[in-house]
Amino acid sequence: MEGRDVLGLAQTGTGKTAAFALPILDQRIRNQSKGPTALILAPTRELANQIDAEIRTLAKFTSMRTVTVFGGKSIKMQAQALRRHPEIIVGCPGRVLDLLKQGELDLGRIKTVVLDEADHMFDMGFLPDVKRILSACPDERQNLLFSATMPKEIRHLADRMLLNPQVVELAHSAPADRIEHVLAPVPQDQKRDLLESILKSDDCQTAIVFTRTKHRARQMAVKLDKQGHRAVALQGNMSQVQRDRAMDGFRKGKFDILVATDIAARGLDVAGVSYVINFDPPSTPETYTHRIGRTGRAELSGKAVTFVTREDRDWIRDTERYLKSPIERQQFDGVDAENLEAAPSKPAAAARPKNPNARKSYGKKPALQKSRQRKPQPGGSGGRRGGPGRARDGASAKAGNRSRG
Repeated sequence: MEGRDVLGLAQTGTGKTAAFALPILDQRIRNQSKGPTALILAPTRELANQIDAEIRTLAKFTSMRTVTVFGGKSIKMQAQALRRHPEIIVGCPGRVLDLLKQGELDLGRIKTVVLDEADHMFDMGFLPDVKRILSACPDERQNLLFSATMPKEIRHLADRMLLNPQVVELAHSAPADRIEHVLAPVPQDQKRDLLESILKSDDCQTAIVFTRTKHRARQMAVKLDKQGHRAVALQGNMSQVQRDRAMDGFRKGKFDILVATDIAARGLDVAGVSYVINFDPPSTPETYTHRIGRTGRAELSGKAVTFVTREDRDWIRDTERYLKSPIERQQFDGVDAENLEAAPSKPAAAARPKNPNARKSYGKKPALQKSRQRKPQPGGSGGRRGGPGRARDGASAKAGNRSRG
């Protein structure tokens, strides 16, 4: 409100859009001028649309106008919208730069620039475009930079862009109470079978499956589709048209499963997702909270399961420190989860002796318990909901109960 530059260290979902949008609207109402005076840059189209929707809601009873500009849509239509002199522009760096080069966008009156999720702009290679855009804006302006993390490249940008900024650091947000999030210890070669079992469970109506690489996301979506699931990939190599088709299909129920990478899923907001499954653990604890926050939205409950192997012990330790609480371990029947952690979980009640010949065939699908102790059908079920996964009673253990091993 005072016009100072701001460096905000905050994750997505912390309410920062309203925090910068309300002062922007207030200033424009008090000092109306023809043409854009506020520019908000976001790394993805989905996030740009979310920001635009929230600003439109806040500005409902004002005369303020916004325009969104990003790739995958007609640049001619966006240029026509800019000629109507909107006060606020929300867009992605690539398309904003294209419109600048074509002379369709004049940033000469910009008084406020917002960079949202700057760390992900860096991840996606947008920083050179951002610097060119900033050079087209007046030197006298207010700058606001928001980032969940502060890599050196973002720190250098902040040092160049911000003048004596007000630093606002929000506390790490824990997952919402309505989200049940657990770790599932599982050997690497049994991950696919466990994924299939969870996806067939009765309470898994829709799911987002996160992978570490674009190749794995694409490959997994194809395989799940061949297995009878309605699955689609969302990853960085897709065109905007392909991304739109995938997202619209998932929102409208054409697809039940969305297999995504972290960058492709930025700004993803879909209500009613019953499961988030981290096939690969995320790279950082911050990303963990972002991923599992894709379920349990709109005041609905949800569940998040993260597959972990012995190689993920450091990640588990760092994430639990970040959250300042242990994450429950959940053991699934048919999964060889023994000794996957440095310290074993609390043993299950009445644990059965291990059959030395039971795991010779690694391609065998984990047999998960049926409700009401029904006999499993021979050969498994080919249906979408044929094999509900159930955790063994007493097999979960809090990290704080582990002993050193």
